[in-house]
Parts: sequence; C-alpha cells; structure tokens
Amino acid sequence: MSLWVDKYRPTSLQKLDFHLTQAEHLKNVVDQGDFPHLLFYGPSGAGKKTRIMALLKELYGPGVERLRMEQLNFTTPSNKKIDIMTVASNYHIEVNPSDAGIYDRIVVMELIKNAAQTHQLDSSGQREFKVIVLTEVDRLTKDAQHALRRTMEKYIATCRLILCANSISQVIAPIKSRCLPIRVSAPSNQQIEAVLQSICRKESLNLPQKLAEKITEKSDRNLRRAILMCETCKVQQYPYTPDQEVMEPDWQVYIRDTAKLILSEQSPKKLMDVRSRLYELLVHGIPTEIIFKGLVKELGKNCDMELKTKLVELASTYEHQMHKGSKVIFHLEAFVANFMSMYLSFIEETVGNAF
Repeated sequence: MSLWVDKYRPTSLQKLDFHLTQAEHLKNVVDQGDFPHLLFYGPSGAGKKTRIMALLKELYGPGVERLRMEQLNFTTPSNKKIDIMTVASNYHIEVNPSDAGIYDRIVVMELIKNAAQTHQLDSSGQREFKVIVLTEVDRLTKDAQHALRRTMEKYIATCRLILCANSISQVIAPIKSRCLPIRVSAPSNQQIEAVLQSICRKESLNLPQKLAEKITEKSDRNLRRAILMCETCKVQQYPYTPDQEVMEPDWQVYIRDTAKLILSEQSPKKLMDVRSRLYELLVHGIPTEIIFKGLVKELGKNCDMELKTKLVELASTYEHQMHKGSKVIFHLEAFVANFMSMYLSFIEETVGNAF
C-alpha cells in the first residue's frame, strides 16, 4: 500500500493542481521541438520533481514510468571506488551527484559521458536525445559545477540536462546562463487545503476545514509534508475532529528544544551540550539550511527587534561561510557561540536597566 503522497502524485502536466500557467509553458517547450537544458528551482515540497516527471512523460510517453534502480560504479584518480544509486528508464536517468561528496565532479563527468554515448533501448521513442536529471545541484562543489558546464556543452547533441535545486544562489552563473530557469514557488495555503480536501474525497474521508487549516499552517507551505501530516492524522484517529492534534516531524521538535537549551543558559558547558545535539541532527541527514532556519525562527521569539536583526545577520554570515568551508559543524557551533555571547549581553543589559 503506497503513501498518499505517491498514490495521488499528478502524472501529467494536465493533472497538476496549481501553477497551471507554468504547466502550459512547459507543454509549449515540449511542442516547440528545440528542447533546451532546464533548471528547476524552488523550496522543498513545492512540486519540482512532480513537474519534471510530468514533463518527461510529455516528452517520451508512458515509457518513462517504467523505472528501475541501478547502481553505478566510478573510480577516482586515486583508485577509490564510488557506488551511486540511480533511477532510470529507457529514456532518462536520475541521479544525485552530491551523494558522492567531494568526488561529485567524477560522477558528473562520467555519468553524462556514458549516457551520451549509449543509445536509447527503445528506438520508438519520439526524441533523439536522452535526458539526465541531476537533483540537488546547489549542493555540488564548484569543481563539479565547472565540469558540468563543460560537459553539458560537449554532449548537447545526444543528451539534455534537467537540473533541480532548492536555491540557485549556490549555482554558478555559467550553468544558469546555459539553462532555461523555471521557478516553482511554494503553493499557497488555499492551494494546499484544496489538495488535502481533494485527496480525502478520493479516500472517502471527511476532513474538517479547521483541521485542514491547522495542517496547512504546520506544514510551512510544504505540500509533501502537509499530505504526510494529513495521512498521519488519519492513522492516529478517524473520524477526524477539528481540534485534533497534528504531529510535527521529530527533527522540528528537536530543533525547537535545542533553541530552548541555548536560551536557558549561556556557558561553555551548555555550548558542548548544544554541539552534541547539532551533531545528532547532522547525522540524521537534516540539511544545515533547515537547522539554521529553525534555530533563527525559535531564537527570534525571545529577542527584541534590535537583537532579532543581529541574529539574522549572524545566521546569514555563518551560513554563507559554511558554503565556502568544508566542516559544517564549525560554522553552526560558531553561530551558536556568538549568539550566546550576544544574548547574554542583552540579558545583562536588560536586567541592569530594570534596576
């Protein structure tokens, strides 16, 4: 039994629930024949992957839905073996090169070269090129991005690239200039509520409007998360009730508790406790951008406007430095240490003024 988020995922451009004008533009791109490299970008849970798969179906027909998992092997110049999992059909291959870490450049170059040199298994396909879908392009190293720029020029006759990223601020300008950028913005609260109501109707369930609004608010405009929350509520309790509790993801609660720990005491001992919690989040694969955003949101609730401004400035500085460095924990810990110092001064100043 599949999850609702997979079961009710739109499979064609005509079935999309929102950004319908954009869907029309994508259909026009397919119909024009001269298909360019594409760069989809937007927040997590906005529907980038859904649109990419719908676009591929428009290009090649239902054959792209017959997927298979493949393990590709790469060898680095130092003879280190790298294994990368890919999802492929006869017409396309999808991979996340950042899974290879610092060796992502080799994966990018070899993958595109191999895909460009092999012909489609199904010769009845309506296109002369294969498509390579690269996800999380914004997490690629600069070396890999420069290699990608050169490779995408060299093999444009036999393959097209569809790049997917949460933000294009970390994508180099030469790649952006060689792709048609397509921004997939987060759906509005009303659109998310409409999707939840539609899914519940298909499941013959009655979703109270108040509960739909509560789920939407907690999802932070992430449609995938909203659908998962709605299904979780159904598993916990059905029939739904308007005042039913909506479970949040564990990592979200953990970040909130970490922020409370930072605010409770500003000392070297407490900093070490916070550091171990940050490690816990990183080990479980929570992206650093989400950790920064979550901490700023929770810490900001206890700051006045002046301190809140300094907090945001501090977070943006260390997040920027983190992208230029290698060990993310250093930058997270430095951000926490600086905020602790700043918050301690703020408390002492507030207490001093009170007397």
